[in-house]
Amino acid sequence: MLTATKTVRFDAAHSLTGHGGLCRNLHGHTYRVDVTVRQPPDGGDMVMDFKDLKAVISEEILSRFDHSFIYDASSPVESEIAAVAERAGMRTARLECRSTAENLAREFHRRLKARIPNIHSVKVFETPDSNAEYSGQD
Repeated sequence: MLTATKTVRFDAAHSLTGHGGLCRNLHGHTYRVDVTVRQPPDGGDMVMDFKDLKAVISEEILSRFDHSFIYDASSPVESEIAAVAERAGMRTARLECRSTAENLAREFHRRLKARIPNIHSVKVFETPDSNAEYSGQD
């Protein structure tokens, strides 16, 4: 299988309410996201133009999550923080789940799949040496 991968980075804040460690506190990451696309069934000598891939990633992920407070809408604490941020004119990104790297990888894959049918996987790095990957193979 032939694949092509585009890497983007963005900064965002989050907290993991209910987590036993330090990540329960409000903090931020410079996220790295690797989006890998498979060669389409018709073959060809190019999996996808990198410029086109970056444009879709920018529209579906970066425009929403970059420099935002990513929060779990089911958490009253995180929702309250988001409401304060929004009243102050700050960006937020609402999720229906906790903002773990694993869930972000799944959410980004879901958003991109609608526009890139031959998406293979999404890998989300919270730190340079810690990442989660989702391939849509549940």
